Amino acid sequence: MNTEQILAEIREANLSYLMLAQTLIRSDRDQALFRLGISEDSAGMIDALTPTQVMKVASGNTLLCRMRCDDDLVWSLLTSHGQGAANESVSRLHASILMAGRHQEAA
Repeated sequence: MNTEQILAEIREANLSYLMLAQTLIRSDRDQALFRLGISEDSAGMIDALTPTQVMKVASGNTLLCRMRCDDDLVWSLLTSHGQGAANESVSRLHASILMAGRHQEAA
C-alpha cells in the first residue's frame, strides 16, 4: 500500500467516524460520550458540524479517532481467544467496565 492509498483510507475512516459520531450524539448523547470516549465539549463541536465542515475536517491526513484500549490488561481481555463463550463474555464485560472507569476519570 502506497502513501496515497494510506491517506485515502485515513480520509475514509475520518468521514465514517464523524458520521457515526454525529448519529450517536444526536440519538443518545450520554451513550455517545461513553462509546466514543469523548468529552461533552467535543461532542458539542462534532454535533454542530455542517456536512461541508464534516467533509473538510475528514479530508485531513491525520486520523481523528484513536484506540481507547491502550493498556495490556484491556487488550488481553478483548483478545482472549480459545476461551469458552461464557469466559469470553465475562472478559469483554470486564474490559468494558475498565474502559468505562477510564472514561469517567477523563470526564
